[in-house]
Amino acid sequence: MRTSICRMLITSLACILALMVQSSSLSAAQEHVVSSAELEQATVAASRSRQQNISKVEKFFASKHAEAALKSAHLDPVQVSKAVPTLSDQELARLASRVDKAQKDFAAGALTNQQITYILIALATAVVVLIATH
Repeated sequence: MRTSICRMLITSLACILALMVQSSSLSAAQEHVVSSAELEQATVAASRSRQQNISKVEKFFASKHAEAALKSAHLDPVQVSKAVPTLSDQELARLASRVDKAQKDFAAGALTNQQITYILIALATAVVVLIATH
């Protein structure tokens, strides 16, 4: 009888210990869960950023100077414009950053028209190459 009481006590303690471990791991797991509101905000912010980058790059390639530069390099401005939204978020962000830099340099008078033409051709070529490698 004494042996059966000891076994029952050991079994009970083992069950209690297992429940304690399980509940502590469950509460720790709940601390790392991202709320749906936070996830939605992050998704909206990423989408907004992507759309702004697409608009910026498309506007840059739609300028008269850009169209002339693209045509002189035998690149179709419509094809380049259509390719922009198919870029990944990272590629698009890099391209938008380069567009910003080129526009600031041109506005500051740091670049000549010929240099801008070369930059436009390089950016358009980058778009075409990125699309071709996908």
